[in-house]
Amino acid sequence: MRKTALGALLCLIVFFGLSLAANAQTPSSPAAASPQVERHLSDLDQQTHQAQTSGDNAWMLTSAALVLMMTGPGLALFYGGLVRSKNVLGTMMQSFTLMALITVLWAIVGYSLCFHSGSPFLGGLGYFGLHGVGAAPDPDYAATIPQQTFMMFQLMFAIITPALITGAFAERMKFSALVLFMILWSLIVYDPMAHMVWGKGGLLNATLGGRFPTLDFAGGTVVHITSGVSALVTALYLGKRVGFPKQPMPPHSVVLSFIGACLLWVGWFGFNAGSALAAGSLATSAFVATHFAAAAAALGWALAEWIRNGKPSVLGAISGSVAGLVAITPASGFVSPMPALLIGAVAGVVCYFMVARVKGKFGYDDSLDAFGVHGIGGTLGALLTGVFATSLVNPVFKDAQGNALPVGLIDGHGGQVLNQLIAVLISWGIAIVGTLVILKIVDLVIGLRVSEQDEIDGLDLSQHGEEGYNFEA
Repeated sequence: MRKTALGALLCLIVFFGLSLAANAQTPSSPAAASPQVERHLSDLDQQTHQAQTSGDNAWMLTSAALVLMMTGPGLALFYGGLVRSKNVLGTMMQSFTLMALITVLWAIVGYSLCFHSGSPFLGGLGYFGLHGVGAAPDPDYAATIPQQTFMMFQLMFAIITPALITGAFAERMKFSALVLFMILWSLIVYDPMAHMVWGKGGLLNATLGGRFPTLDFAGGTVVHITSGVSALVTALYLGKRVGFPKQPMPPHSVVLSFIGACLLWVGWFGFNAGSALAAGSLATSAFVATHFAAAAAALGWALAEWIRNGKPSVLGAISGSVAGLVAITPASGFVSPMPALLIGAVAGVVCYFMVARVKGKFGYDDSLDAFGVHGIGGTLGALLTGVFATSLVNPVFKDAQGNALPVGLIDGHGGQVLNQLIAVLISWGIAIVGTLVILKIVDLVIGLRVSEQDEIDGLDLSQHGEEGYNFEA
């Protein structure tokens, strides 16, 4: 009995020993399999990163195209329909010219002055001629898309911003003056403001070392305040159009303006949601906020007009939608849907009041209400961003451990409203001083305004030798 038990025990020992030896030699052992597993995980990680990069890049290229569409045909049609028929081509040509002019300026020096590291007020020249701007991403700005894509997306903002100003001096500035004015304005006003808010080490940058962290998701200060305030300064400097306000100057085609406004609304999704710089949940949130604000503002303006005049106008409704889009621009990546509705509704009513009452009271000739919509709407939106921004939407501020901190007033960070106010005041100051200096320079060098006879004949004929409509046919 003992021999049998001993034999069985020996057999078990031999069996387990052979099993251990076999397992030690099999490829499935941890020591032998780890290089293969590591390679597999590395390949999987690379494929995942490539998929994310491809998706983000596709969204950003689409967004860039949408923002360009906002200038041409969107703004060109919107402004073109609002002027008299003798100025339709000249007005649309201004937007189209800026698509070409600012692109060349941006490639040479504009992008570098905005986004290369430099002083708190202006970027350096490290990207001069787009040197070093290629397929590799700049992780400080957008880690999953080529820097060249980021550069192109930002270019579209640089194009539309000066184009917005043209609405204030429509029907009375020389084309040659426009070209020189816009070159100088982009360099002296836009580039410093863009660097301060969005550039590395900019004075107002919220995430990259700014002294006064400003929340401006897509350009409330950089785009709308600078353009709107500069528009008012330019309108005041040039003076009123011949016959204004005694001579009626209604839009020659609200239909064109209607189409342009609809294109602006659609393009604004690239403007705001694209500013997330990735195809993620933040882009979705900005998309939703953008649409809700535009809708609420269109209703707000139309209702205010309905109460005052007894009927809502098509021009009022489309102007209201643009006002809402302007106001939500700085807030779009920081607020939830209900505050977006509120911001839009307030913007629609306030901007209507500016256009319908304040403009008439002071008598300035802002031809297409660039200041009333963009200057006031941008200011309102920038301030309300400091009120309604929340970490639940975008935890932009974090402590040393990476925990989310309060963002806006409703989050418990009332100091953000002060930061927003500082940014608004700086934007107004740069726009006023910079635009006045530029206007003086251009006026001395080549003159700003067309002659009275050229203005009576219209910009189409006097500046371009063409007519928008051939009625003889």
